[in-house]
Amino acid sequence: MRRVPSKQRNSRVQRDRDVRALSRLGWLLVCGLMLAGGFVFAARQHFSAIDYGYKSEVLRRERERLLEEKQQLMLKREQAFAPARLALEARELGLKPIVASQVGTQKASSRSQPPLAPALLNPSVSLQR
Repeated sequence: MRRVPSKQRNSRVQRDRDVRALSRLGWLLVCGLMLAGGFVFAARQHFSAIDYGYKSEVLRRERERLLEEKQQLMLKREQAFAPARLALEARELGLKPIVASQVGTQKASSRSQPPLAPALLNPSVSLQR
């Protein structure tokens, strides 16, 4: 096989520029960017929703734990302030239960009330006499 000699000159081919092809490529780029941006936005929304769900579950568990702890503390408080327990601790301190003979009534007398003092309505007038 013989090759064409390298000294052979080829004629130059000039192509016409297609302006519509450039505009189509621009629109394709804009639409692709918008589509990719939509996917990124949707992915971000999805992952933030998942993160919100995890945080909500953690807070729900914390709330249940706190309610359970509150119940236990209220039960302990009820047990601590029970009348039987208070009476037992009072006896340990040396207190004795009240007896009916210790309870009495006090008679109201007129001497037990303090004497009434006259009120001065206009002190400057009463001092000038």
